[in-house]
Amino acid sequence: MPKFDTTRWVEFAPEQMFALVADIEKYPEFLPMCQALHIRARRVHNDESVLIADMTVGYKAITETFTSQVHLKPQVLEIDVRYVDGPFRYLTNEWRFEPERGGTLIRFHIDYEFRSRMLGALAGAMFDRAFRMFTESFEQRARQVYGDGAAA
Repeated sequence: MPKFDTTRWVEFAPEQMFALVADIEKYPEFLPMCQALHIRARRVHNDESVLIADMTVGYKAITETFTSQVHLKPQVLEIDVRYVDGPFRYLTNEWRFEPERGGTLIRFHIDYEFRSRMLGALAGAMFDRAFRMFTESFEQRARQVYGDGAAA
């Protein structure tokens, strides 16, 4: 039952960081161990976009694909990810983007468990390492996309 929570301040505006994290099709370009991402379905419901996406992650000989339902809530600057199918027993992921000191306080939470104990033992360290690098990867991506100190 690995769980990871982090809070990180970045110099970019909450709307900028929300847009970066919401642009899931770009993940293979910069996110550690993300090899592919395919959006199966996209719909808008009230003020929220809901995506069904397949993400393939891998490291060395281990590659796994899982399907998630991604809820993009731009009005409240929140992204909630719920597990649909794949190697997990469950997976939940939450992003929160709060204005703070001219930038953004990013709150990142992920909680998951592999269906197979053996896969958990083999891939658990890989997933844990990748999840711990997520917020830093998005901050680096923000610098590439928006430039240094570009809070708007």
